[in-house]
Amino acid sequence: MSRITKSFDETVIRNEIRRIKGYIEDYDLIKAKKHPSINNISSFYAVIGMCRQNFLKVYHRYRNGGYDESLLLPQKRGPKYKTRRVDLVIELAVTEERKKGCNRYEIFEILNKRFSDLTPSPSGIYNIFRRYGLNKLSVKMKEEKKRIIREKIGSLGHTDCHDLPLGIAEDYPKKLHLVGLIDTCSRIAWCEVIKDKKSITVMFGLMRCFTALQVRYGIEFEELLNDNGPEFGLKKNKDVETDNPVQLLLQEIGVKQRFTRPYRPQTNGKMERFWRTIHEDFIEGTIFDTFEELQKELIQYMIYYNEHRPHQGINGKKPIDIVKQQIDNEKGQ
Repeated sequence: MSRITKSFDETVIRNEIRRIKGYIEDYDLIKAKKHPSINNISSFYAVIGMCRQNFLKVYHRYRNGGYDESLLLPQKRGPKYKTRRVDLVIELAVTEERKKGCNRYEIFEILNKRFSDLTPSPSGIYNIFRRYGLNKLSVKMKEEKKRIIREKIGSLGHTDCHDLPLGIAEDYPKKLHLVGLIDTCSRIAWCEVIKDKKSITVMFGLMRCFTALQVRYGIEFEELLNDNGPEFGLKKNKDVETDNPVQLLLQEIGVKQRFTRPYRPQTNGKMERFWRTIHEDFIEGTIFDTFEELQKELIQYMIYYNEHRPHQGINGKKPIDIVKQQIDNEKGQ
């Protein structure tokens, strides 16, 4: 570039800056109603030959930029997706989490751990929802959210009572029963022998199950699913007081009670399958000398079931493996 050309370009730039600065000064005078010849903003735009949108863009850029004169010149333009949209990897991560049923605030917290300052705001995340047509949760997305929630250990437990064969303990002539508790995610389970199915007896047995799973495996439950047996109380309005011991226990320890659908035992299918396993592995063809021996052997079996026996429902893993895996994942986060 020759010196003449360079000098000409610098002159053009100076003139452009002077022209725009003059427009800004005129604009401020008109707003203050002090301009000598132009009375309103509409006439001002007609005189300068610029549309309102373009002028205000330059005006605010200049004022907000600390009165830097370079901001009065036309700015370099490029593809909008490079300056206005977030990184494609982050966008795809947003859509993946949305398909799991997460809202914008949940996604912000999840992605902020991965992308830190690059994570868009909750409003920006919602804009991504709209671009991909994900701003409204579909039934499938809601179901996926429920499924993922159930994958957290302790989110839902199943409980039930089971009758033992008469005479299974030779020193106890009456019928005995089991009350069991199983975690829907890990399949970690525990059960206790009880002498009857009165609500108070079931309550104490269930309390021992809660304690065993909490002490040995660190599992604390949020919800508990049971059938409509009278020992578990009635499905009432939550504001109605109850005197059922099981319901009182759950209220005391902060566990939400849920009931299966009437005449639908498959709703509590994990417990039904658990009782079948107990019968095949532990009860069938076995008689114990004493009630205490039955209790002791049952504890040993539950440790075997949780820590040594592969479980078909969790792809051949042992229930304890799922607990350890979740602990490792939480440490990794």
